[in-house]
Amino acid sequence: MSHYDFASFFHSLYDQAVRKYAGGSRGAENFFNPDEQTMLKSNGITSQHLYDYAEDEEGYNGEPGYDRALAIELVRRDYFLNVQLEIPSSVVLDRSSLPEKSASVRGIEWLPRIIPKAWAKLRGELPPSMMYCCGGDRKFLKEHDIFPSEFLSVVWRLGNDADAIVDWVGRRSNRS
Repeated sequence: MSHYDFASFFHSLYDQAVRKYAGGSRGAENFFNPDEQTMLKSNGITSQHLYDYAEDEEGYNGEPGYDRALAIELVRRDYFLNVQLEIPSSVVLDRSSLPEKSASVRGIEWLPRIIPKAWAKLRGELPPSMMYCCGGDRKFLKEHDIFPSEFLSVVWRLGNDADAIVDWVGRRSNRS
C-alpha cells in the first residue's frame, strides 16, 4: 500500500470489519490477517480501532460511519507519521485518570473528559476498552456542532492549552 492509496486501503478494511461484525464475528484480533494488521500498525492504527467503528456502526444506526472514521484516522495517521515519526507510544491512558462523564468546565459537560481522550487518540494511547468518538463523545460533538476529526485537529493545534480548547468549543457552541 502506498501512502497515496491509504484511503482505499482503509475503506476496504473498514467494510471488512463491518461485514464481519454484522456476521457475528467478535474480537478485534480476529478481524484482519497479519499483513493487514502490519499495514494498519504502520499507519498508527490498530485492529481495535476498526473493530470499535464496526461495533458502533452495527449498534448505533451507522454511526460514526466510514466518513467520520476515515477523517479521524487520517488525523491520527498524520500525527503518527509526522510527529511521532512512526514510533508508537508505549503509554496507555489509565481510564481511571479521566474526569467523570458528568464533569463540566464553564458549563460544558463532557469537555473535561474528551480533551484527554482526544490527546490519547492522537498519540495512540487509548486502551482497547475505550474509543474516541464513542456514543458519549458523539453526543457531545453533535451538541456543539463539531466534526470529530476537527476536534482532534484543534486539540493538536492548541496543544496543552486547555483554556484555549475550552474557548474554542465555547465559540463553536455559541454559533449554533
